Amino acid sequence: MRSLGIALLLIAAAVSADEPLTEPPITDSDRGHWAFQPLSRLTPPVVQNANWCRTAIDRFILARLEKEKLAPAGEADRATLLRRVCFELTGLPPSLELQDEVFADESPDWYERLVDRLLASPSYGERWAQHWLDVARFAETDGFEHDHVRPNAWRFRDWVIDAHNRDVPLNEFIAMQLAGDELRPGDDSALIATGFLFCGPDMPDINLQEERRHTFLNDMTGTVGSVFLGLQMGCAACHDHKYDPISQADFYRLRACFDVEPLFETHPQLGQVMREKSAKIPVSRLMERGDFRRPGSIVQAAFPRIANESSDAIPSPVGDAKSSGRRTSLANWLTRADNPLATRVLINRIWQGHFGTGLVASSSDFGVMGNDPTHPELLDWLATELPRLDWSRKRLHRLIVTSSVYRQAGMRGERRGASGEQDKAATFQISNSPLAPRSSSLLSHFPRRRLDGEAIRDALLAASGELNRQPGGPGFRPPLPDELVRTLLKSQWPVTPEADQHRRRSVYLFARRNLRYPLFEAFDKPDSNASCPRRNVSTIAPQALLLLNADDSVVAAQRLAARIERQTGSDRRAAVELAYRHILNRKPTADDVRDAEQFLTSDSALADLCLALFNLNEFVYLD
Repeated sequence: MRSLGIALLLIAAAVSADEPLTEPPITDSDRGHWAFQPLSRLTPPVVQNANWCRTAIDRFILARLEKEKLAPAGEADRATLLRRVCFELTGLPPSLELQDEVFADESPDWYERLVDRLLASPSYGERWAQHWLDVARFAETDGFEHDHVRPNAWRFRDWVIDAHNRDVPLNEFIAMQLAGDELRPGDDSALIATGFLFCGPDMPDINLQEERRHTFLNDMTGTVGSVFLGLQMGCAACHDHKYDPISQADFYRLRACFDVEPLFETHPQLGQVMREKSAKIPVSRLMERGDFRRPGSIVQAAFPRIANESSDAIPSPVGDAKSSGRRTSLANWLTRADNPLATRVLINRIWQGHFGTGLVASSSDFGVMGNDPTHPELLDWLATELPRLDWSRKRLHRLIVTSSVYRQAGMRGERRGASGEQDKAATFQISNSPLAPRSSSLLSHFPRRRLDGEAIRDALLAASGELNRQPGGPGFRPPLPDELVRTLLKSQWPVTPEADQHRRRSVYLFARRNLRYPLFEAFDKPDSNASCPRRNVSTIAPQALLLLNADDSVVAAQRLAARIERQTGSDRRAAVELAYRHILNRKPTADDVRDAEQFLTSDSALADLCLALFNLNEFVYLD
């Protein structure tokens, strides 16, 4: 009976494979959704308070605020702005030397020169690479039960960091990850870039390799759809999308771009990469109900219809082509200046990196069930501006962080009323009114943001003077708490023997898919089993417990205290000032000094004061 069932299943599959492909048509109503509309470039609007505006961005934001009867906040003070832009662009606090330079600089362009300096720092790439690694679902292991190590996966992480620091144009950055092998044959760097397609979890020892292949291709296709198009393509692997105009055939046509032989090639020095060895195109099929055992109609590689109004086709390889060229066609189509989705999605991710929330809050879902943009005209203006900036991410960063919008104070700072006069009471009135959430989404002040776990750990090391700035290479494994080690297999976390390696930047900490570093897990680092478009921001008890008791903060406090005592001797006031400058990146107020000196006159030591400062909200949050 079992053999008969299998036979009937195969017959049914063969019949369905011969059936003509049918799918819902794309209607005018479908194309009416904002994300599928062509890009438009409006002239920045006229505003009443034009003197407040530094960039075109400001005009779009201010016009909306004036429409809502809201006024922007005043500019943040210099110490707040310095700390904010340093963490935003480099993921590190400003050093004492940088603080001294900035606070003494009386030139009117001090801030712009600071921004240029930070963007030129190698720390910039280390910080902004982490945003991309989140969406790429980067890890150095396979995941699943055995979670095998991928010895060369770190090369993709280093490629992303290097691409950021070299300011590789964003259109090229996308193209290399999809088709580097086709675009630059023989270039190892381009080959490493295609590791993006293989960042997801895998089960190489599964019994049915066809199931492995099917699952992996589905994950690859869904990730490309969400990361580059902002569409939840993965929902259509089993059936037509329930809400968005994406058919199951759309999914498998996009999947066909990556359907190559062999799929799981492991380069001995570079790790898993995408490299087509011939122009021969294998037969790709739609899988009925998403079941790899039920191959259906034949599909040809194509772009999703809803994002391809001009019906551009993927050409067949010609002449002595060395590969099919399908991924190159996909990359070229995605990075066209008039692509209605890809440029909007890309701009939105960078905006989110600066303000915590994108102009579209659902940054990987621009579909019907996603959020509408708060400032659609600004989103399109930036999307059309990017090609004019030669696709330069650094020029885009500079445009955003030098704007008056970005330089505003937070809710605790001074605000200006419509008359332009400083109104210190306005902050309380707005923050306690029904307009508070609305004013936050419309950016009438800078949104307060919590640092992520990586930035917290790096700030602890930087403050203590122990941060090892060695770049690149295989991930390091610092010691883990004994209670966690006892739950692991012997080979799961071999500690890196060189102690100085344990103090490297967090982006280089070994990324194990099934085991996150405790501090990172407490502060919401994603598990990398799926693309993470925006990190969760929770407030839970383990965060406070870790900052108060874990070696990360306790050892940092002890080392910083010893460092300060060597410099200040018995001068308690000088010690307090240095502690505040190292940890909170500002000078203490008179009240701060009084409270700290009173704390130190008890049985508490300077290390206790440093630990207390590490546990302040001011250390963990950016204003």
